[in-house]
Amino acid sequence: MIRAVLFDMDGVLVNTEAIINAAAIRALAEFGVQAKPADFAPFVGAGENRYVGGVAELYGKTFVPEMKRRTYEIYLELLPGMGRAFPGARQLVERLRRAGIACAVASSADRIKVEANLTTTVGVPLSLFGTIVTGEDVTRRKPFPDLFLLAAERLGIAPAACCVVEDAVNGVQAAKAAGMRCVAVATSFSPAELLTAGADLVRADIAQVTPRELGVLAFG
Repeated sequence: MIRAVLFDMDGVLVNTEAIINAAAIRALAEFGVQAKPADFAPFVGAGENRYVGGVAELYGKTFVPEMKRRTYEIYLELLPGMGRAFPGARQLVERLRRAGIACAVASSADRIKVEANLTTTVGVPLSLFGTIVTGEDVTRRKPFPDLFLLAAERLGIAPAACCVVEDAVNGVQAAKAAGMRCVAVATSFSPAELLTAGADLVRADIAQVTPRELGVLAFG
């Protein structure tokens, strides 16, 4: 029986993947990297060190922290006008909470981005979650399972009783490595890619995900 649901953030709760992509392209251009949107696909869900750094390395540049700092500066400028919560995100979390199911956010992003996303996009307040785990809380980010295992530990719930909602191949792999059920949403990758990574079920977006599909028996 599932007793906790762990949500990835970007691409699951908030529609921000296009924003970080645009911000990273603009930031890397300042360092002589003329990146293309598709360059970032292998690094989605792995945190901005890899998201920005991985692409920099593709173009023969050594990643330096200033690249990420500039990415976040540009991102935070763009977020208020472009960021949106996915329809159905808040409603699903509230339904789970009313049923006594613990909820958490587990994102490879840094805390500054997590908190900005959840507060600026409105609709998904921080108070809905029992814990929020960010990439700064662990040594290894997704596709390693550390983020999800730490979230489960903080909630006091065994990994086998947790279900993860993810949109990225790296995140699905992390969830399965943690020994958790994983329902994926095809907002960033194709259903075939997510199923190949190990997702138990794929839906178009979070509005299509039901508590029953997450494994919450309280909903029959």
